[in-house]
Amino acid sequence: MSKDNLTLVIILGILSTIAGFIMLFFNVYFGTASAETWLINKGSGGQHYNVIVKGYINTFLVGGSILFVMGVLAIVLGYHQLQLKKGIESQLDESS
Repeated sequence: MSKDNLTLVIILGILSTIAGFIMLFFNVYFGTASAETWLINKGSGGQHYNVIVKGYINTFLVGGSILFVMGVLAIVLGYHQLQLKKGIESQLDESS
């Protein structure tokens, strides 16, 4: 991979980490808002509202966790590969 590609991996990892962090800590807000939208669109009396809220909250919690972990992994691995590439290039420059 080139330096540009590794930089792109790190940037996408940062964006994914931020999105996952937001989803993790605002999952109750997002889940409640989604459940209210479901209740309005469905037009039911709300007998299943608590189940729907818990389902949406869990969905945002799991999705945020996955995005956060994948983003952190992308940052760490991309940074590690970038440092290895810089080390190899500096060794080649010294030997020339």
